[in-house]
Amino acid sequence: MGCSRANVRYPLMLTILGFVMIATFLVLIMLKKMSPIAALVLIPALFCVFVGKGAHLGDYVIDGVSSLAPTAAMLMFAIVYFGVMIDVGLFDPIVRGILRFCRADPMRIVVGTALLAAIVSLDGDGSTTFMITVSAMYPLYKRLKMSLVVMTGVAAMANGVMNTLPWGGPTARAATALKLDAGDIFVPMIPALLVGLLGVVVLAYVLGLRERRRLGVLTLDEALVKEEAEETETVLVGAGGGSGTASGKQAGGSGTASGKHTGGTGTDADDEDDDFQGLDPNRPTLRPKLYWFNALLTVGLLTAMIMELLPIPVLFLLGAALALSVNFPHIPDQKARLAAHADNVLNVSGMVFAAAVFTGVLQGTGMVDSMAEWMVDVIPEGMGPHMALVTGLLSLPLTYFMSNDGFYFGVLPVLAEAGAAHGVSPLEMARASLVGQPLHMSSPLVPAVYVLVGMARVEFGDHTRFVVKWAAMICLLILAAGILFGII
Repeated sequence: MGCSRANVRYPLMLTILGFVMIATFLVLIMLKKMSPIAALVLIPALFCVFVGKGAHLGDYVIDGVSSLAPTAAMLMFAIVYFGVMIDVGLFDPIVRGILRFCRADPMRIVVGTALLAAIVSLDGDGSTTFMITVSAMYPLYKRLKMSLVVMTGVAAMANGVMNTLPWGGPTARAATALKLDAGDIFVPMIPALLVGLLGVVVLAYVLGLRERRRLGVLTLDEALVKEEAEETETVLVGAGGGSGTASGKQAGGSGTASGKHTGGTGTDADDEDDDFQGLDPNRPTLRPKLYWFNALLTVGLLTAMIMELLPIPVLFLLGAALALSVNFPHIPDQKARLAAHADNVLNVSGMVFAAAVFTGVLQGTGMVDSMAEWMVDVIPEGMGPHMALVTGLLSLPLTYFMSNDGFYFGVLPVLAEAGAAHGVSPLEMARASLVGQPLHMSSPLVPAVYVLVGMARVEFGDHTRFVVKWAAMICLLILAAGILFGII
């Protein structure tokens, strides 16, 4: 009898310790008492000792690192690749075209904001995306007296959908947590994500029409006549010429910008436009003669990824090496480009390897199995086969009120184990976990959102009140499309 009680008590202890470990991790990173990397390493190591398996910590970590190495490699070289593409000016014509399309029509400007944010999100970094988008679009919103929360809301939602790219973070975290291939998660989700992106564009169109009804349609010259006092301020750097004063010609010119190269936020006067600047059109990293090579290389890389010709880490490793070698044949220049993107590479790859400790301990000690068994018992039997739908719905509030690290490394493995008990595959669970990202990108726990509202001079509370309902709608649209297409 004593042995029987011990057998019952031990899984219960693992369940309690597992939830306490996750809660401790979440609280510490939400209160910013520890960095995610430090918390991912130290908290599970401590709880591994509590469980009485400290001697096996090394085995758990090595097993985790071995399984996560491909994901870390994919993230490292994807960041380098798209960073180089921004440096050499691949996206400059796209941004110029969007700004020409916008003119001074509020509807076109809002749609252009969504398109620009989506395109620049290819680099996988939210902060860079918001810096580029705001620096390009803010002057138009300011000149035409458009609602700035419309700009921040649309940009955040577009970035949220694109944030599901394998190198953007959530997909890599889901793959890491469940030990899956990021391509297997992402590629089948493309149709549902395209529906979500289309939903953002349609929403931008509707919001733009609302702004057009409120403001009317002006040419930039007409708008600028009303603000002659501000004509001496720099608005944009023309991609084909110098910066200069605000004039109608400026609508067609702006380079793209990596956050590392964007101009500052300007003056502090509330009634003045910030002197946002895009990338210097004469920056030494531009490679106009290699534009079509870089464009074809990028299209070929993305095509090969979708067709799964090679594993994604191998594709980006080859792509980054080729892009660096062709665009920057001199070794010092290659070193400079790698150094310019080293911060992002180190932060992301460090997070992945740190996660090996967390997921390794959670799995190796049996905590995740015990917690899954408990969840299977508490979830109504009728909901078991629909755990993917449950996970999709839970991803909205959970990814908003906790970080991606907390959700994907702390909660998703437990949900996935519970789903597996009812025959729901980990791939379905991983895909369902991505649908909350359009809302997550406006979470107060996302540092990039403060870059967005800060550069746009929007109060965070105003941004939140505006965006939450629309972002939740886009999330549900992606979930519905995933179910309709049989992806989730």
